[in-house]
Amino acid sequence: MNTNHFDVIVLGGGAAGLTAGIYLSRAKVSTLILNEGMVGGQMVLTYEIANYPGIEQTSGYMLSLTMKKQAETFGCVVKQNVIIKDVNLEGSVKKVVLSNNEEYTAKAVIIASGGSSRNLGIESEDTFKGRGISYCATCDGDFYTGRDIIVVGGGNSALEEAVSLTKYAKTVTIVHQFDHFQAFEHAVEAAKQNPKINFVMESTISGFYGQDQLDFVKIKNLKTNETTDRTIDGVFIFIGYMANSTKFQNKVHLNQRGEIPTDEKMATNIPGVFAAGDVREKQIRQIVTATSDGAIAAISAIEYIQNQ
Repeated sequence: MNTNHFDVIVLGGGAAGLTAGIYLSRAKVSTLILNEGMVGGQMVLTYEIANYPGIEQTSGYMLSLTMKKQAETFGCVVKQNVIIKDVNLEGSVKKVVLSNNEEYTAKAVIIASGGSSRNLGIESEDTFKGRGISYCATCDGDFYTGRDIIVVGGGNSALEEAVSLTKYAKTVTIVHQFDHFQAFEHAVEAAKQNPKINFVMESTISGFYGQDQLDFVKIKNLKTNETTDRTIDGVFIFIGYMANSTKFQNKVHLNQRGEIPTDEKMATNIPGVFAAGDVREKQIRQIVTATSDGAIAAISAIEYIQNQ
């Protein structure tokens, strides 16, 4: 069983984790980033990014790669495609155990495991992520200027984002599985009063189809079971969001939604444990807010280590 010690271990290699790695390693703090899957987190799902300050336009993959290279340039060790089996966050020495029984210890830990948009659970959904299917109106709305799109969902996020998307799209069709919405009345009224928005109720998307890009979807009426094909340029799915915090249950305090509450220094209820990015309890989830969290968490971790 291998044991390796670092000053800080960052759990997650998305925007928050990579930023923390850059700040920590540049400050000569020995840092290890452990990421389940390919680094980049939610960034990788975005085909084009045009609202990240200082970069006119790039792909989520390229921005992730740039951040990773920058962290590694300063000496940060990045391990991706690992599986975290267990974590022990108590005490002055934190421990992380991987599925291959490798052990890593550190004086402090930053949890930056991100979050995931809830999927419809359709097999073809993964095929078109970033190629016609999006989970972020702010990130991708501009790319659908003058086009016809579908928004799936009936909560506040779905209706508010649908209205927001009318700034770009030619038409927005809201597809919702019930005959009523779960959103606040003001959000419902704003959507109903928008001339670009129409509604397909008591229905769901049963399939996504296309070649390199999404071309059309099948919409199933849940009341009649009738299925119709609809040509569409893009689909935005807003049926909820989940923090990737399962591995930290009973390890650190979580709220009812599974998010990690922190103070303004990104500190959790466990000394020496910080949280940053989409796994944290917050309202706004953007790449730029994740990088901000990562920078703050890194500086706070450095202060914690120095005070020890």
